[in-house]
Amino acid sequence: MPAEPRPATADRLPLRRRLVPVVALLLLAPWAAECSWGGFTLADFLPVLIFLGPMYGGAAILIRETARHLGAGWPAIVLLAAAFGVLQAGLVDQSLFNPGYLDDTEYADTRAAAEATLVPGLGFSVRQAFDYVGNHITLTICAPIVIIESFLGRGRRLRPWLGRPGLVVVGVIYLLGSLLIFSDSGRKGFLASPLQLTFAAAVVLALIATALLPRWRRPRPRPTDTPAVETGTATARRVRRAPHPLWVGLVVVLVHLGTDLAPGWPGVAIALAIAAGTGGLIAYWSSRAGWRQRHVLAAGSASLVSAAAFAYLVPPYSPASPAAALAGDVAVTVVTVVLIGAAWWRLRRTSPAVHVRAS
Repeated sequence: MPAEPRPATADRLPLRRRLVPVVALLLLAPWAAECSWGGFTLADFLPVLIFLGPMYGGAAILIRETARHLGAGWPAIVLLAAAFGVLQAGLVDQSLFNPGYLDDTEYADTRAAAEATLVPGLGFSVRQAFDYVGNHITLTICAPIVIIESFLGRGRRLRPWLGRPGLVVVGVIYLLGSLLIFSDSGRKGFLASPLQLTFAAAVVLALIATALLPRWRRPRPRPTDTPAVETGTATARRVRRAPHPLWVGLVVVLVHLGTDLAPGWPGVAIALAIAAGTGGLIAYWSSRAGWRQRHVLAAGSASLVSAAAFAYLVPPYSPASPAAALAGDVAVTVVTVVLIGAAWWRLRRTSPAVHVRAS
């Protein structure tokens, strides 16, 4: 069995260069979380970055740095992202338990659909929990991390950016941002019951404990891309290779299309089955030969592409004129295309294609 890798050390580059991806992630996370799907108009983009950046961006940085310091991979990041989703919706803004959280927005009519999947005794909607936590996993945490890491060279992509002092600073920024949202204005005067808060805290702790298991830090060797040589005779051993990155992205897009196929509990069951099946398929593909950062980028950015496409079909939180809403949606499309296109271009420059000799 291969030895577990030692925790990685932070980059030894000058502080200015190390802070570039940190600041980029600090800004991209809130934009992806709240603006990429059409939740705000173009005029609100800057306030979102200013007021929500410390909380969303701080969480994305802390999750990414925790995983990279431990030498853990994407399973740990996804689990920590899920923990953040429950923490945010259950303990910070408490939207998970507040039935009137969206009543003063353009999404007030979703309350009836949410109440169709209420959990007795705990007073939260499984449908809303799936949407809230799922969006935090894909949009707030994973997509921004994937995109920013794809801009970095192979030597820096999986390395931590910050040391302990930097992590302490980001932690304080995150706490202050969360306290701002926890105020009455963020919770809209609502306070969850002790039972609800205890349940949410227990789920958060369970997800964090699972994410920190040593198994996520054990390297899993992939099959080699070269044929094996046996008893002096070259024998081409057929190796299952990872599919083209576009297929990986297409599968993730189809998940977003299939999560609202039916209302109520049947719809929740279908959504959970599709999400679990897709996660398992991507985990299987990632164990094949040829799986590289471009596959990770395709899987991570597909959620952002889906959100940008659906932005034209949903209204922003607050009432806006058709022109303002359209301008925001077009801006979302432009930003998404530029970000993902530039990340792909950067990957092609830093990760030249590997040519495998046909057998």
